[in-house]
Amino acid sequence: MKRVHIHLFVDDITTSTSFYNDLFTTKPSLTQEDYVRWELTDPPLNFAISNHGKAGIDHLGIQSEDGIELEKMIAQYNSNEAGNDKLDMPEETSCCYARSTKSWLSDPQGTQWELFTTHHNETAFYGQQSSSSCCSGTSCC
Repeated sequence: MKRVHIHLFVDDITTSTSFYNDLFTTKPSLTQEDYVRWELTDPPLNFAISNHGKAGIDHLGIQSEDGIELEKMIAQYNSNEAGNDKLDMPEETSCCYARSTKSWLSDPQGTQWELFTTHHNETAFYGQQSSSSCCSGTSCC
């Protein structure tokens, strides 16, 4: 199953977490001091908030269930005849308290999109690394 992914930067994690708990009528699947994530099945949504940037949309994405589904999504995008930039093969990275394989692209307005699959949770925002390994261009998750 694929899930749409939305990552928002928020000013106040506590207030925003309370709001989204009420909106989604469920508790988060992961809660950290600087990052909170809900993995919903109805609707299929991976929704995350953090305080790592100016309030607003950080990026959008599509989370695939596994690496095979991710490769299919990338191949399908790369077969597009519209002249869009081709996606590179995804890279493994640690960020947002998760170990993932992901590829990044920008829409015509510059909105960052990530296509990814998550392998497991990590204990730090950037995993074992000290810098943002999930960045692409000016966007970081």
